[in-house]
Amino acid sequence: MLLNVISEERTRIRVLLPKALGMVLLLVLIMHPVTICGQKAASAKPEDRSIDAVLQAEIIDSIAYALNEVYVFPDVARKMEEHIRKQYKDKVYQGITSCREFAGKLTEDLREISKDRHLGVRFASDEMIKSFSSDTLTDEAKKQEQQERRRENFGFKTVKLLHGNIGYIDLRGFYDAADGGMTAIAAMNFLAYADAIIFDLRKNGGGSPSMIQLITSYLLDEPTHLNSFYIRKDDTTEQFWTQAYVQGPRLVDADVYVLTSHYTFSGAEEFTYNLKNLKRGTIIGETTGGGAHPIDMRLFANLNVGMSLPFGRAVNPITGTNWEGTGISPDIEVPQEQALDVAYLKALKKLIDEEDDPDRKQRLAWVIEGKEAMLKPFVPLEGVLQDYVGVYGPRRIWMEGEELYYQRGENPQYLLIPMAADKFMVNGLDYFRIEFVRDETNRVVKLVGLYDNGHTDNHERDSD
Repeated sequence: MLLNVISEERTRIRVLLPKALGMVLLLVLIMHPVTICGQKAASAKPEDRSIDAVLQAEIIDSIAYALNEVYVFPDVARKMEEHIRKQYKDKVYQGITSCREFAGKLTEDLREISKDRHLGVRFASDEMIKSFSSDTLTDEAKKQEQQERRRENFGFKTVKLLHGNIGYIDLRGFYDAADGGMTAIAAMNFLAYADAIIFDLRKNGGGSPSMIQLITSYLLDEPTHLNSFYIRKDDTTEQFWTQAYVQGPRLVDADVYVLTSHYTFSGAEEFTYNLKNLKRGTIIGETTGGGAHPIDMRLFANLNVGMSLPFGRAVNPITGTNWEGTGISPDIEVPQEQALDVAYLKALKKLIDEEDDPDRKQRLAWVIEGKEAMLKPFVPLEGVLQDYVGVYGPRRIWMEGEELYYQRGENPQYLLIPMAADKFMVNGLDYFRIEFVRDETNRVVKLVGLYDNGHTDNHERDSD
């Protein structure tokens, strides 16, 4: 979770770096070359390096030293060292001449003992080492990195108000609040009067505790201890609390739902774990990835190897533990693809149960009916759709292939989606639906327009 980037001489390098314990829950390029907090990295693999048994031994020595010096659990560090030295002695690594392949095998062996997904070894090209080893960035490099973060909107992929006054945030990464704070503030203020809010973390691999603090501060009305990090080497603990002040109103009365997947990891897990144990949110989706350790990045420049090295552990003030290795089990377990629909429907039903105003209740019922119809599509009997084809005053119904379409006058054409026998949603018009009426001979004779405010209008079918 906490990310320090350090060389073998313990020199701080690069940007995205925390202050002292400025917890950045992101894995940098050397560990996750595909994405960095939503930022796409170059897909081409850097050049490899040939290695022999002597270089393998040097890499193992360096990794073992780092593990015993820093790794969060000293006893596990010793076991990992024993395991990879035994693998070397038993000639398991014999024949591996690729540095990249050897790093991958070491990662596999280290995780076999530790079960720690934040721990890993990767090949680091000379170009990567040069980049990470710079003490300072040029103004142009700083500007470019800031532009990249802005293009990603600091992780806020989508922020919108769903039908029924339910807020939705698709958050792809927890950027440091120093960079993305104003975007987060804008998002939370945009949804300030939502009756419920859904945080979609299904594609969120981590981020900064400072952003977790900021967003969570909008959801709680009292100063709250969220999480602590114990650092093994220094034998110190740092606490993280909600902020005493936020810009704009707090959403303390809004119901909160968090969507998770197996990809949800690290900082995204902390946000989820905090809300779950504070009983401030309902978690819906899949069990998360299970990474709760802050990390250093060690660079062994002369060996072309980098190491992601967990040096501490999260300690939740309520449970006294964390989610490392186990992940976070959702309150409602569903495949990640269904999580948003399930959360949305649950939020709507809770609101309608608590609503006294009949007009508001009617509108919520309308949204619920539509969502349930989408979750369990109605399939008309073969040939039935042809029954509705015709002209109904200014309205026209016709078929194209196997689908039914609707148009009023010169207005746009819309696909009709079956909801039930003789009842249809109009794709693209959330506020309007159509119901057909049959006579005693089962012939369709009328089209009734249904509106979300309870209003209806109808037109008789024109004579054939």
